[in-house]
Amino acid sequence: MSRNSLPPSPKPAHQTAQELSSRPAAKKKIHPSAAKKPHKIDRRVRATRDGLGDALIALMHEKPFESITVQHVLDRAKVSRSTFYSHYRDKNDLFLSDVEDFFEMMSTTLIRRGDTSSRVAPVQEFFSHVADMRQFISSMTGSEKVRDVMELGQGHFARAIDQRLASLPATRNLGATRRSALAHASAGSLFSLLDWWLHHGGSSTPVQMDALFHQLLWSGITTPAARTPLKPNTRELP
Repeated sequence: MSRNSLPPSPKPAHQTAQELSSRPAAKKKIHPSAAKKPHKIDRRVRATRDGLGDALIALMHEKPFESITVQHVLDRAKVSRSTFYSHYRDKNDLFLSDVEDFFEMMSTTLIRRGDTSSRVAPVQEFFSHVADMRQFISSMTGSEKVRDVMELGQGHFARAIDQRLASLPATRNLGATRRSALAHASAGSLFSLLDWWLHHGGSSTPVQMDALFHQLLWSGITTPAARTPLKPNTRELP
């Protein structure tokens, strides 16, 4: 994905994550800084932030996060120390800011496209990106950054899924509390599936994981008559 483009629309695919990650390296790596929030911000400021984010992610493809210093980032981005600290507190602030920008763009992909399918999350696109980021993920794991990333991602996807559920015919009449709970549970399920997928070598394709996620989600959204009866004096979520 180029910096100024959206993730591609889903297309039939049969490549596993291992096959995807074994492809010849693209001229520009896919990484969290590849997509930025559509905020109105000075073009030079955005260019500086993008350059710093690119530099950090490139370094994370080469070495563990903990061994990367701010000076390494400055040297790679060709930016002065004063400029860096005018935008970020430290390398952790830069990292989390870049990751948050990525999740904001990725989680809202279907909403921004005006997607008319029954999908509530761009699972195929998300998993395809992850397949191209093996070294980046390894670097995060070594620095214990995975938890921070997962928490950020789940929050962004929960909000986006909530919005999708509110717009789809099958779920738009759900009460706000029930819909929010379902969205948060679904986001947790998504990242649980991602964790399983990574630990099993990406043996299933992103297309298959997208289908599995939505099968699990929609099988849990049934008519009131089909739901398990509640215990006496137990109120259903509104």
